[in-house]
Amino acid sequence: MLIVKKFGGSSVANKERVLNVANKIAKDYKEGHQVVVVLSAQGDTTDELIKKAKEINPTPSKREMDMLLTTGEQQSVALMAMALETLGLPSISLNSFQVGIKTTSTYSNSRLKRIDTDRMLEEIERKNIVIVTGFQGINRYDDYTTLGRGGSDTTAVALAAALNADKCEIFTDVDGVYTADPRVVPNARKLDEITYDEMLELATLGAKVLHNRSVELAKKYNVDLVVRSSLSDAEGTVVKEECKMEKTLVSGVVSDKNTARIAVVGIKDEPGKAFQLFSILSKKNINVDIILQSIGRDGTKDITFTVAEDNVEEAVALIENKMSVITGQKIECDKKVSKISIVGSGMQTNAGVATKMFEALYDAGINIHMISTSEVKITVLIEDKYTKEAVNVIHEAFKLGEINK
Repeated sequence: MLIVKKFGGSSVANKERVLNVANKIAKDYKEGHQVVVVLSAQGDTTDELIKKAKEINPTPSKREMDMLLTTGEQQSVALMAMALETLGLPSISLNSFQVGIKTTSTYSNSRLKRIDTDRMLEEIERKNIVIVTGFQGINRYDDYTTLGRGGSDTTAVALAAALNADKCEIFTDVDGVYTADPRVVPNARKLDEITYDEMLELATLGAKVLHNRSVELAKKYNVDLVVRSSLSDAEGTVVKEECKMEKTLVSGVVSDKNTARIAVVGIKDEPGKAFQLFSILSKKNINVDIILQSIGRDGTKDITFTVAEDNVEEAVALIENKMSVITGQKIECDKKVSKISIVGSGMQTNAGVATKMFEALYDAGINIHMISTSEVKITVLIEDKYTKEAVNVIHEAFKLGEINK
């Protein structure tokens, strides 16, 4: 059996944890499995590198940041190979250039294009444990690029797909996917299984368990994906196309404070204005989430939408620069907001889900600013100071801590 195992930064944060992971890898190898390992940078290494960069240059180029940040994963894989050497196991560390992980040219948030498997297959044939840097790739200029925070998950799933692996295990500091963040909701319950679609929504909406693009790849290539803890032998949560049980009404509730609301007020109420506004943002790869357009009045309309807080300054600057084209009168911005979402594949066949969510927020005195829905999720925008309370009251309203007990 060929197994791809990915370990996050907290799983390899220090000597003891590196050795713990080495023993987990050794167990599979000694049982006769072929093993490919993907690692993130140790602990807070990436944050520390960003801090060092800002001390030298407050606004460094994205190319040079990628050149710097990719060194974190290279440290991790080399150290892990050394740890496996001490256990007498054959291993080799490889960076994205040596493996041949090709990406788009965009720095800091590139996307995978293809993976050359020849080198990895050669090393596997030699009975080596192959340890690969996560989070990074090489563009057409042979420059290092990064896949965005959490991108090591995507590297692991992509390798599993390219190698036709039998299993892809994502190890974190929690033992699976929960109905809510257990640090926020004390009685949050671990799920035994969850569908790709539900997991993709949770990851996109703020759950930190998996990188959303890794779930997209897993669904596309039908990768056998498991989320489990690096600190225990718990079974974890299986992410799959369909779950054995009847579709759950609501699988989880998640929050995202990395959100800002932008309103462009007084736009001329005529065709093409929404296109002009959002094309400006899309050209700079700024993703827009919830969108609300007001009913026209006095020949004008307002368009309100949300973006990641990390992108809000750039988004506002781009819009201000094109206000004469968009024909807006002013821009309003609010960073003190939070998205709260519920996700569940059973929503599309059950009426009253939104009502129950809204009732829970009403009973708690929490005002809703914007609403967005799809077949498997409902998202609302609220003041960020109510985030924890909102997650808890919604979790309780749907009795998510009690299902299947």
